Amino acid sequence: MLPTLRRLLTRPELALTLLAPDSLDPEVLPAEPAVPAEGVDASVVWVHSSDLLDPTPFLAAGHLLLTTGTQFGTGDVVDDAEADARYADYVDRLQACGVVALGFGTEVVRAGTPQPLIDACRARGLPLFEVPFRIPFIAVERAAGDLIAEERYARSTWALAAQHAIALAALRPDGLGATLAELSRQLDHWVALFDASGKLDRVFPESSLAATSARGLALESLQRDAARLLSAGKRASSSVIAGGETLTLQTLGRPGALRGVLALGGTTALDRASHSVVTSVIALAGLSLEQNATLGRAVGHLRSGLLRTLLLGDLDLVQGVAEQLWGALPPSPVRVVSVQVAANRRDALTEWLELRVETRPGTLFFALLDDSVVLCVEADDRALVAEACSRFEAWAGISDPSGYDGLPGALAQSGQALDRAAEVQPGMVEFAAIARQGVLALLAGTDAREIGLAALAPLLAHDTEHGSGLVPTLRVWLEHNGQYGAVATLLGVHRHTIRARIGQIETLTGRDLSGFPARADLWAALLATDPGEAPQGRGSRSLDRDVFAK
Repeated sequence: MLPTLRRLLTRPELALTLLAPDSLDPEVLPAEPAVPAEGVDASVVWVHSSDLLDPTPFLAAGHLLLTTGTQFGTGDVVDDAEADARYADYVDRLQACGVVALGFGTEVVRAGTPQPLIDACRARGLPLFEVPFRIPFIAVERAAGDLIAEERYARSTWALAAQHAIALAALRPDGLGATLAELSRQLDHWVALFDASGKLDRVFPESSLAATSARGLALESLQRDAARLLSAGKRASSSVIAGGETLTLQTLGRPGALRGVLALGGTTALDRASHSVVTSVIALAGLSLEQNATLGRAVGHLRSGLLRTLLLGDLDLVQGVAEQLWGALPPSPVRVVSVQVAANRRDALTEWLELRVETRPGTLFFALLDDSVVLCVEADDRALVAEACSRFEAWAGISDPSGYDGLPGALAQSGQALDRAAEVQPGMVEFAAIARQGVLALLAGTDAREIGLAALAPLLAHDTEHGSGLVPTLRVWLEHNGQYGAVATLLGVHRHTIRARIGQIETLTGRDLSGFPARADLWAALLATDPGEAPQGRGSRSLDRDVFAK
């Protein structure tokens, strides 16, 4: 927030006159000059004076230069072409150095500002203003210095006020979230927090991601950058300009134990005062995450102990402790949910569950048990489980409704359902669904698969070699209790074709399918190997996959 040339031009005591790129409108008051925005609104870092023909070794970007023109000679006649080139080269050097404006002091060496200099500045868009003889250069330098000091004081005052507001926000119940929300408000930037696995944890304001994506800053790109910083395991920061925004990413936590990444984005770059506020928030956020991790581990041990006590049947003790800390346990009957998630996302899941307990007390109890997160939820609350699986790419097994006295059995049910859920993509599986499939359905998740493949190997080889449909036919035939007519109708072939295929299956497998044991053995082999992918025979009607997935 440095002062600009426009602010210097509006100081009536300086009486500065803009010559390039346009002149001031004489009818406009000095306090409101009609000057173009381009160029004159650039920030002025400092003001220097020099009459060197090449002062650039002593200048830097953002500087404003004052000169009396001694380097151009003292003649008042119109300069020739060689002189014009000298002025043009002079302006080119200033622009290449990053000088934001040039002030010419009149009546010291020359009467007025040389026209070739005005032309060169106008042609190149470098702001040029005239300093009257009665105004010493030191007055311009002091005015600029005062403005710079005022701006720095104002920004320092703002930074202190912002840090005070952020400190107060950190004292709220959700200290970390309130701190980041206050930072977003103070900076007028969006603020996002990525957890230790690089996944988005929270963002303020919540609507900012949609606007950010519309400007071409995809969430996936930010997550990749966050994951890259976290993978290094060191304190690091990154700043890029993309989609018209300045993005800043900063790791949180100790080296070797990073807790996340803080990301900020906005259309304006952060100045020194803003950086000081961000630095204080980084320290607060890192401390908060570290404390949360330590406290979370302690609370996790307490929750685990309470769950084991609950499994032993001491409901009154667990209920009393839970009411003091988190609220009542969910009312009976409850469902037990066993959740499996990647190790680097387990802390994020438990933190998310803690927030759900705070916002909906009496509807959820959870604890860590071995490598799983075990939940007790209301019997009809599947939405929370589904959201957890979707948000954290987790697997979940859900038990049947049970009272607390039947909790050990419900836990065993959720574990069996979790075993089945772990065989597919992240999501949830209910025990009731696998119970409907019968006891033999559990063979698909055991070592029986290899034995089943061996039993079906002759049929699978025949289908592959001849393009027949023996395995699908066997599946449908067993499902329909060996009724040739019903199977023929379903498959769209003659019942004698079905009889021929069953006879061929008996020959290839060496089993007599007229008896129950042989049928049960092949049915178990089918369940253990999931033959829904087996080839179908030539001429067989294409069957819906659901036929083989019953």
